[in-house]
Amino acid sequence: MKKIIVLGAGLVGKAIAIDLSHTFDVTALDINEEALEPLRQQGIQVQQHDFSDHALLSSVIQPFDIVVGAVPGFMGFQTVRTVIEAGKDMVDISFFPEDPFQLDALANEKKVTVVTDCGVAPGMGNIILGYHHKRMKIDSYECLVGGLPVVREWPYEYKAVFSPIDVIEEYIRPARYVQNGVLVTKEALSDPELIPFEGVGTLESWNSDGLRSLIKTMPDIPNMIEKTLRYPGCIEYLRVLRESGFFSFEEVEVKGVKIRPVDVTGKLLFPKWKLKPGEEEFTVMRIRIQGEEGGRAKGFEYNLLDRTNKATNTLSMARTTGYTCTAAVNLVLDGKFARKGVSPAEFLGEHEQNFMFVMNYLKERQVIYRVSEL
Repeated sequence: MKKIIVLGAGLVGKAIAIDLSHTFDVTALDINEEALEPLRQQGIQVQQHDFSDHALLSSVIQPFDIVVGAVPGFMGFQTVRTVIEAGKDMVDISFFPEDPFQLDALANEKKVTVVTDCGVAPGMGNIILGYHHKRMKIDSYECLVGGLPVVREWPYEYKAVFSPIDVIEEYIRPARYVQNGVLVTKEALSDPELIPFEGVGTLESWNSDGLRSLIKTMPDIPNMIEKTLRYPGCIEYLRVLRESGFFSFEEVEVKGVKIRPVDVTGKLLFPKWKLKPGEEEFTVMRIRIQGEEGGRAKGFEYNLLDRTNKATNTLSMARTTGYTCTAAVNLVLDGKFARKGVSPAEFLGEHEQNFMFVMNYLKERQVIYRVSEL
């Protein structure tokens, strides 16, 4: 039986480990014993280690056939580098801010397969675009995506399943999109739009830096944008906090102690953003791809509305992110995706057999993308 190690036992890492444990020998690794305990109770092997000890991490992962990265974004790049240097294949969802292609030469040298940004968005959106990019001339790609609580609780009307720093990063990292073949950079939270979604109601979209690798891998698509979705009104709260310096990484001195405002903000906000036991959330995503196929105008729309699985108590954002990742793990382990080097998720979607495998894998887990022609 193939052996897999999952780095990170947060809400998404936990869903990944449980899903893979049905087929493989899985071990979960985390510094937090409390995060590991639910997996131990399910009979999954666990190890408590500090990821920042790269020599130790390199040693720990040696017995395994593949590594899954589910660590916070600020740790992601170095963790992936350590895994590559150790000569191990990997599927990663850490969404680190650095350019993953910086590690491509090293991954090729080590002859390993590394799939990055393999969650829901980035991730599944890239897989879908990669599939159509091979089959049609694309003029525009738009991805609208968000994860939200069912109950809107004042003031933020938001709950997080990722680390607080990763959530805050989304509100401060400049957003890049492509318009008429030109790369445009705007501040995050810009260009808000109100958009109705069936089964959810009206949500507010805003520019976020979700295109990532697509800007480099698909330069022939003249119009590409990803926007994040939240309940209407919450953007204003976030703008006020950002402009007041609460999201700043620059240290300030308070009573002789140097602190980063973002650390204090994360400490204060994350309890308010944490889902309470039994609280439900949902993931909504709409992808529109338009262009030309066989000399004729062609367009596709993908819609996802996924909710917390109450039977297994698995959050929707953990399902939609984690199961895309675990589908990719299966493809790599089966040798169906064996491209050496660093591969963002769009490369995986180029092959029809792999694309259909991912779609069916998700459908089996009740993560269903409804597809229609425009």
